[in-house]
Amino acid sequence: MRTTLSFGPIRHGARAALVGALLIAAAVPGEARDGRNGGLAAGVAGGVVAGALLGGAANQPPPPPPVEEYRPRRVVVEEPEEVVVRRPRGPVCHYERRKVWLNEEDFTYKRVEVCE
Repeated sequence: MRTTLSFGPIRHGARAALVGALLIAAAVPGEARDGRNGGLAAGVAGGVVAGALLGGAANQPPPPPPVEEYRPRRVVVEEPEEVVVRRPRGPVCHYERRKVWLNEEDFTYKRVEVCE
């Protein structure tokens, strides 16, 4: 059995913030020679905002279950069949396999009809 650690919405919010920061930082190209490092800061800020929004959405109660409308089921009523029970006319017989010894060491199987 595998146990998982769960910290609830905190863990999901942090995960969403990290993903958002990485996506925004990857979308905005930053070049060190231009001196523009605002892309990284914007990515981190956007990730924090996205994480806060997703973390806040996780704390909402679940929606109520859908209401099922009542539909009567169609029932088919069949007339009972007439059952006739007859007694067997003679003995009931069946076949069995029985072991038949040929001598003290050897044997074979034969089909034998057994009647009750």
